[in-house]
Amino acid sequence: MFLFLVAAMVVVIAAVTLAVLGSGDGSGGPATGGLADAPPDRLDDPLPRDRPVGPADVVRVRLPVAPRGYRMAEVDDVLDRLAAELAERDARITELETALAGAQALALHKDQGPAVERD
Repeated sequence: MFLFLVAAMVVVIAAVTLAVLGSGDGSGGPATGGLADAPPDRLDDPLPRDRPVGPADVVRVRLPVAPRGYRMAEVDDVLDRLAAELAERDARITELETALAGAQALALHKDQGPAVERD
């Protein structure tokens, strides 16, 4: 009885090995196709470096998940970059609004022209 169990175990192990390593098409060659490669679990910084970040860029960001959640360092890097670009934009907007207000005031002053008194 013991020899029968050992022989059965050897047959099962051989069958599993052939099923895993075999191609399944009867040629005996390695399997082709199969599962697609897993995406890397590191952030491939999807934010553009050659232009300002846009809303669509932020929507496309997918942060990799670690065994216990997101990798804090990578999340911090993305958020730091977004914060820096937003601060830069806000400063530029303030600068342009100030320049526009100055130009409008100058244009208004020129349109009124010198005051001429008539008697």
